[in-house]
Amino acid sequence: MARTTRATQFLDKAGIAYTTATYDYDPNAERIGLQAAEAIGEHPSRVLKTLMVELDGKPACVVVPSDREVSMKKLASAFGAKSAAMMKPANAEKLTGFVVGGISPFGQKKQVPTAIEISAMEEALVYMNGGQRGLQVRLSPKDALAALNAIAAPLTA
Repeated sequence: MARTTRATQFLDKAGIAYTTATYDYDPNAERIGLQAAEAIGEHPSRVLKTLMVELDGKPACVVVPSDREVSMKKLASAFGAKSAAMMKPANAEKLTGFVVGGISPFGQKKQVPTAIEISAMEEALVYMNGGQRGLQVRLSPKDALAALNAIAAPLTA
């Protein structure tokens, strides 16, 4: 497995400190984020999943703990949008340049507005997808927020 991806290159260029963790990705897992948390031996609240969404038809990225579900109402409100919906997987892959299960908020082909669940800001370190199935990057959520020029908001149900 390559440990250098567009996501890690993005973090390197931004001067963000991180470490990597690899695990055996299970394509049949019911919930990919929970499978990743279990595989690396970390609490699901510290392993964040990256979801691509559409806000009033425009793309955005949302990062939430793997054991939580996004509230589309809260997500729309955080961005001042009227509606929010999950992006189709094929569209998410095309937009980000990553495959589902390996979508990272870092190093996407086109940077889009990004929101991180505010509860993640309470953690010293979190894991986020490193741009490849089976690769996680461990970093400060505050560093991630700054590097992505993201907002922190209550996003989960």
